[in-house]
Amino acid sequence: MALKKTFTLNIEGKHPDRVVEAVKHEIRKYIKREQNKPRPEGVDFWDFDCRFGSSAVTAEVIEFAAITDRINAYAADKAEAFYIELLAKPGQKPKRPVTVIEA
Repeated sequence: MALKKTFTLNIEGKHPDRVVEAVKHEIRKYIKREQNKPRPEGVDFWDFDCRFGSSAVTAEVIEFAAITDRINAYAADKAEAFYIELLAKPGQKPKRPVTVIEA
């Protein structure tokens, strides 16, 4: 299941900071729900493909870790809304190289 949603940041009667915090909470809740799903054999963790922008048409691929920074930037610019798309995908940790210690 993917999260594809346009969030409105300016809601009449609500403080903009509280709206931003509620949006972040909803995104974190989705991420937590996806991460708790059982992983297939050979999968170490759930990773996410992320797209972010003013609308679905203009959304661009971003790093997963940059989501909060982008939301804060849109809120600071007093944007009306933003679009986010998160798609869970299987992730694997890279194998660490084996070091041989000679005695």
